[in-house]
Amino acid sequence: MADRHPAGVLDTCTYIDLDVLDPADLPAVPELTAITMAELQQGVVMAKDAAVRAARMEKLGAAVADFDPLPFNGDAAARYGTLVALAVAAGRHPRPRRMDLMIAAIASVQGLPLFTRSAADFKGLDGSLTVVAV
Repeated sequence: MADRHPAGVLDTCTYIDLDVLDPADLPAVPELTAITMAELQQGVVMAKDAAVRAARMEKLGAAVADFDPLPFNGDAAARYGTLVALAVAAGRHPRPRRMDLMIAAIASVQGLPLFTRSAADFKGLDGSLTVVAV
């Protein structure tokens, strides 16, 4: 596919839904962030029953085996501040979007598009981030 991005960051919901997504809609080289790894860890801990916990643990294990996560470093922290300011300017409260904005900050400083199932969560960040809805 000619329009396929060569690389990109998958946000947490996109990674979780990989089995239902068309690979042609995703980057040729997908990346995960340390923030997504943390969210996957949280998902395991927050599971309400053993079956859900086991499924989430399997998904986490695959992520750990398949990805070297992109870090949330000083550059990402600075970009996070910019994205928070843009969210506020767009009339959005950043608090419930903290993790999403941290993932977006990592993608932005890496110069990679962000692939998401929830494009509306990134409204108002135009110019700082390329968002690809899947």
